[in-house]
Amino acid sequence: MTVTGKIQASFDAQSMMKTLGAKLVSVADGQCEITAPLLPGSLQQQGFGHAALTFAIGDTAAGYAALSVIPEDCEVLTSEIKINLLSPAKGDLLIARGKVVKPGRRLIVVTSDVFARDGDQEKLIALMQGTMVPVTI
Repeated sequence: MTVTGKIQASFDAQSMMKTLGAKLVSVADGQCEITAPLLPGSLQQQGFGHAALTFAIGDTAAGYAALSVIPEDCEVLTSEIKINLLSPAKGDLLIARGKVVKPGRRLIVVTSDVFARDGDQEKLIALMQGTMVPVTI
């Protein structure tokens, strides 16, 4: 199975991503893009996208970016991840772009930039940085 096929199958098995209406848009070596619509069930009290949605797709994009650079018989788990929320998630779609900063055998340093799309405009709403740990399955 190709790396992209493995990641797509893993993504398809995530009930959380299905619940959020998220889609795996692209996977490349050390990179991943995921989108999620701002649905009525994922908004906070002021009508913006909830930070939990932002975090969920950012973490997932970073994790799949890490998964794309490790051996096929491994998976990754998030060891730690930090988020800086920069602006409210206002618009119709969130876009998370994860990438590997430094691959390693024991730790993989990753980032995710999350954008809110409103019409044809994208606005950076969150920066994330974390560490993924490869695990043998």
